[in-house]
Amino acid sequence: MNALHCVVLAAGQGTRMKSALPKVLQPIGGQPMLAHVIDTARALLATTHVVYGHGGEQVQAFFAEQTQLHWAHQAEQKGTAHAVQQAMPQIPDDATVLILYGDVPLIRAATLQSLLAQVGGGLAVLTVQLSNPTGYGRIVRNAGRQVQGIVEEKDANAAQKAITEVNTGVMAASAQRLRAWLSRIGNANANGEFYLTDVVALAVADGVTVNTVSASSAEEVEGANDRIQLARLERAYQRREVENLMHQGVRMADPARVDIRGRVMAGRDVFLDVGCILEGEVTLGDNVHIGAYSMVRDSEIGADTQIEAHSILDRARVGKACQIGPFARLRPQAQIGDEAHVGNFVEIKKTTLGARSKANHLAYLGDGEVGSDVNIGAGTIFCNYDGANKHLTVIEDGAFIGSDSQLVAPVRVGRGATVGAGSTIAKDVPAGGLTICRAREQKTFANWQRPRKTPKA
Repeated sequence: MNALHCVVLAAGQGTRMKSALPKVLQPIGGQPMLAHVIDTARALLATTHVVYGHGGEQVQAFFAEQTQLHWAHQAEQKGTAHAVQQAMPQIPDDATVLILYGDVPLIRAATLQSLLAQVGGGLAVLTVQLSNPTGYGRIVRNAGRQVQGIVEEKDANAAQKAITEVNTGVMAASAQRLRAWLSRIGNANANGEFYLTDVVALAVADGVTVNTVSASSAEEVEGANDRIQLARLERAYQRREVENLMHQGVRMADPARVDIRGRVMAGRDVFLDVGCILEGEVTLGDNVHIGAYSMVRDSEIGADTQIEAHSILDRARVGKACQIGPFARLRPQAQIGDEAHVGNFVEIKKTTLGARSKANHLAYLGDGEVGSDVNIGAGTIFCNYDGANKHLTVIEDGAFIGSDSQLVAPVRVGRGATVGAGSTIAKDVPAGGLTICRAREQKTFANWQRPRKTPKA
């Protein structure tokens, strides 16, 4: 096949969304609708051209890191054919052009591959069968079932209104032919716009066979023009994603109450309870169980680990056979070793918790290095912030930190040491033995100044 160029129409304002956000940036599954369409085009190994208009600066800013995208500006909204024309100067004559829409996010790469296979040197149109085709352009065929044109609802007679095969707007054509057809489209219609659908009649007039492929479902080719349609597509997307996970062997308490907002790789016998949200890049090992109403974002969880209800894991790495939660929070750069325990109301940030170590209740561990086989008692706090800078707490293997202790960083607790409950540790603790700190009197230092951040250059 000739080189493939996808033209994605994304210039619409989307006034019915009632939003300051451009329509194509409205989210489905945690990503803008346009991002889903671009990902599909990328799966086809296509050079992608995005035609932008309303909110163009916001749209381009969101995709600024995708330097492979080509942009075409539609300064005036003169119809779909006019929009495609804005991208055509960047496309060589010997290419195949696939036209997609930035507000139709569920289109499948497999469907588009079938459509492209029907182009030849001419035109292929994606259609869909609707039980209620009201409002859509009907596909008109002759007695030999060859496409003769597309008739809009307002122009259709009674027989044509009974047709249930409708136009989706998605089509593919040779660039050379498409360029010629676009140049011949007029705007002698009620809206004074140049309509891409007129390409079909022009192709028929030129003796070019118009081939069609039918989409597998209406959801696949449905666009979102308002919040209600957006919500409907969100449910369709979630249904598709959870079914993909179940095909991988994931068990769910209720597939309708799990949300997928990214890419999930799951091993065997994974279980997701109700209300779970998986965002970004998530990897779940064999036999991972995630409890109700938990969120996992950009994290990796090792085999046989149990995440109890109402836990949040954000850019964390959890080893094998761990116990996390309930009500635990693992913040970015939390790294939990194999067989470790992180219990209820424990927050861990930028800290390594070694194998078999435990922080089971009501603790904050920030900016730390905790060895293996360490026990951290309830109410323990790593005092990592002095008001200007973060400092490191190190606890070596086998140490025991008593309940309600404060470790004032930078500080190190030696191997096998025990810190008595209620201690405020501001100096390094030697290995072994028992260290206790009790304040016998309260002192105030009137002239003490809190550290201040160094101004940025």
